[in-house]
Amino acid sequence: MDENTQIEDSLINWNELDRDDMTKERKPGEPHRIFVLQPYIKWGPRKALHTNAELQLEESLSLVRTLKWTVVDSAIYSVVSPGKKRVFGKGNFSELTERIVDSPSLTAVFVSLDRLTSLQQKELEDAWNVDVFDRYTLVLEIFKQHARTREAKLQIALAEIPVLRSRLRMKDKNFDQQSGAQQYIGGGGETFLEVRQRVLAERELKIKKALKKLKSKRHLLRKDRESKQYPVVSVVGYTNAGKTSLIKTMTGDADLRPRNELFATLDVTAHRGTLTNGMTVIFMDTVGFISNLPHDLVASFSATLEDILVSDVIVHVRDISHPDTVAQKMNVLRVLNELGLPEKLMENVIEVCNKSDLLNEEISFVPEIGSHVISATEGTGIEELRQAIQKKALEVTDTVACTLKIPMSGSHLSWLYKEADVQQQRSLEGDSENMLVDVVMSARTQAKFRARFGPEIVVEDK
Repeated sequence: MDENTQIEDSLINWNELDRDDMTKERKPGEPHRIFVLQPYIKWGPRKALHTNAELQLEESLSLVRTLKWTVVDSAIYSVVSPGKKRVFGKGNFSELTERIVDSPSLTAVFVSLDRLTSLQQKELEDAWNVDVFDRYTLVLEIFKQHARTREAKLQIALAEIPVLRSRLRMKDKNFDQQSGAQQYIGGGGETFLEVRQRVLAERELKIKKALKKLKSKRHLLRKDRESKQYPVVSVVGYTNAGKTSLIKTMTGDADLRPRNELFATLDVTAHRGTLTNGMTVIFMDTVGFISNLPHDLVASFSATLEDILVSDVIVHVRDISHPDTVAQKMNVLRVLNELGLPEKLMENVIEVCNKSDLLNEEISFVPEIGSHVISATEGTGIEELRQAIQKKALEVTDTVACTLKIPMSGSHLSWLYKEADVQQQRSLEGDSENMLVDVVMSARTQAKFRARFGPEIVVEDK
């Protein structure tokens, strides 16, 4: 194991500032027994659009089930101002507290807001005497379970920093109130909590440095793909919409293992596929999006999501069997805009309406003009989608697919294999000096070919 790997492992596995477990009954590593609490904001800028409280609660329950935690109870409570110290109004808070305290088996409460302040979290944990999670911290727990690569684990460690820093600030306030004075350690005049803050800042710096190195490696891999001039198709969508299933169907990659759970994919992975005309493309499987995902959490995965920014085509996969499919679409488009996608790239988004096999009399859906209705698992509509991706990829990359007539002798063929995407070669009946080559190449490569060998003979365009 090299020095860089050892450093990265220490950053990933560093647990000094992990959450203090509020409960005495829960053993370390034991699944939480949790109350899922869905605040319903009736009006204002934080009111969720294109959905309702029941659907929001169902998604919150799905998040918890992904962790294999036990849902003991769930409820919807209206909230006028989620910025209040205790989030809920006096009456609702009193009712909730009684309900939670009267459930001794509970070990945690999930308040399904994007982010609680450190003060809100302390107030709720003090009142309820259990761990309190918001969407940020709960999704972090899911990410921890699903992370496979070193980069994903480091990104999660980075995303934890704001949470740990917030807890330290709250501990600092409590310490001052309890002791009445600061206690110093060492000879530098730093308090104990100041030392921990400094250690945390140093850790953050090291994580960013390690991620920067991994980003450089990713950049080199991206450059390698660009040098081969393969169009890149990023497959994006709401979590569990069927992105991995679609890529498996499009590429025939037997190693892909789609899973019916939220955030099954945490890393951007590249998969080689072939379109109708034999053209090679790279399909990028990406991290799924979700509603009310705090911006800080998205930012932590920005290096991974950079691959989307340099795509040629984006395929947006929707689960049209889901009752909240419209709200899910809006959330994906909002995050894509937050990532700063160029307007031209947004114009190259192909909308895919997946899971058509799950539609029935109770679940109906009217597709928008230009979208493609498919079933990734059944194969319905896949060929039409393949052709649509091909058309868009050829258009945006200024690429041509054609059959060339070239001499059997000379370096024409070896040059094409090196610089272009050769589909196949075949002999010409009655012509022992020339051959036919099916090839896909960019306009730039075509110009280089002409400059080197003279005007090529195009037998047919595909």
